Amino acid sequence: MKTRESETGADSGTSNQLGNTLETRHLTMMGLGSAIGAGLFLGTGVGIQAAGPAVLLSYAVAGIVVIAVMQMLGELAAARPASGTFATYGQMAFGRWNGFALGWLYWFMLIMVMGAEITGAGAIMGSWFGVDGWIPGLVCVVLFTVVNLAGVRGFGEFEYWFAFIKVAIIFIFLVVGTGLLLGFFPSYESPGLSNFSNFAPNGISGMAVGLLAVAFAFGGIEIVTIAAAESKDPATSIAAAVRAVIWRISVFYLGSVFLISALLPFDTLGEAESAEESPFTRILALAQIPGIAEIMEGVIVLALLSAFNAQIYATSRLMYSFSRDRNAPRWFGKTNSLKVPYRAVCCSLLFAFISVALQVWGPTNLINILFNAVGGTLLVIWMVIVLAQIKLRPTFVRDGTLSVRMWGYPILSWLTFLALIALTILMLFDDGARLQVLTVTIAFVVLSAIGWFLQKTQKTQKTQKAQTPQHSDIQA
Repeated sequence: MKTRESETGADSGTSNQLGNTLETRHLTMMGLGSAIGAGLFLGTGVGIQAAGPAVLLSYAVAGIVVIAVMQMLGELAAARPASGTFATYGQMAFGRWNGFALGWLYWFMLIMVMGAEITGAGAIMGSWFGVDGWIPGLVCVVLFTVVNLAGVRGFGEFEYWFAFIKVAIIFIFLVVGTGLLLGFFPSYESPGLSNFSNFAPNGISGMAVGLLAVAFAFGGIEIVTIAAAESKDPATSIAAAVRAVIWRISVFYLGSVFLISALLPFDTLGEAESAEESPFTRILALAQIPGIAEIMEGVIVLALLSAFNAQIYATSRLMYSFSRDRNAPRWFGKTNSLKVPYRAVCCSLLFAFISVALQVWGPTNLINILFNAVGGTLLVIWMVIVLAQIKLRPTFVRDGTLSVRMWGYPILSWLTFLALIALTILMLFDDGARLQVLTVTIAFVVLSAIGWFLQKTQKTQKTQKAQTPQHSDIQA
């Protein structure tokens, strides 16, 4: 009998299995680091400008929804740890067509984001050294290639310290911002809560726009469950990491937005084009911290590179999982002696380069459409996670594998799904967000059709093979 490893074309000396050396601290910091990206430092002002201080309510609503989704994903991942994560659970719950569509949709989204991140980081670093942005960008890609091919623990340590620096900056910001608000800095006169006197300057419509601006700010946390398949004790690690990530992210985001709203007038904010315009930089500058713009520029580059590195990991593990489930060529299921799916890693890097090329030389409208799909993709993924958890929970209860539980099942699960439907409807009424929904809907339908066709084709081939007499049987 052929083993699963031999079916994927393992050579002697390799098992084609992933490693299991990641620890809970790695998973926690990877989740925090993935969610704390350049968007937090540069894009926070967009939601505040739209809704005023009432954006706190927008963040609270988005945070509650994401916390519920992550708890459900944690339940699924603890019961069935898999590098394919939500694509695997979509396939378990609804069939191969769903897993195929969901997995490839997410993989494509990450590839496009990777290209944007390395392009942005390269441009900033290029300005430091007076060279073209592609040069430092290429150096970083080579570095991250080595990191991702050198074993998963090395990757985990790298991401741990990357994320640690970002978390430390957020912590320092919260401490300094609180000191400014309470009047602990004699050189600065605190406005107190006077900026909250006009709490919702643009009313309900402004809060709705603010909600759309921040709804997907927490995207990236899901990498915790992708990485958990390579941890020492997946079920325990997932439970601890999910709890730590969702609450810490909520504190970091809500705390940062509260301080920004309190210390800066909402009408002076917007999308920051540079580190100097970042609301984080502006507030830390109030404390007269020397060189703060340069420090924040370094943090933004670090955030971009950290996310790029994490997404090389995530896309390669997704590709590896696809190959094991016959949703991609089995050639990508091969691992090296360090238990790293090196072919899948190289594939991710190749498409990241293509993504960069599209941004540099491709049609502008094409790039806008591709990036508009990011929010819509997360919406689809979250919906499938919720529905998969609702359907699979009874199975996990029967199997005795339910170590992480979604609260208030099934009522809170269905309420979360209704909240996602409401967010979708809200997006349809927004000119900028409508394209996200339409683009992703078309992509998901097309990918689902391809997945359904492959499922039928391979099932037919398997049936025919089973019915065909083997050569030894004919001789007998």
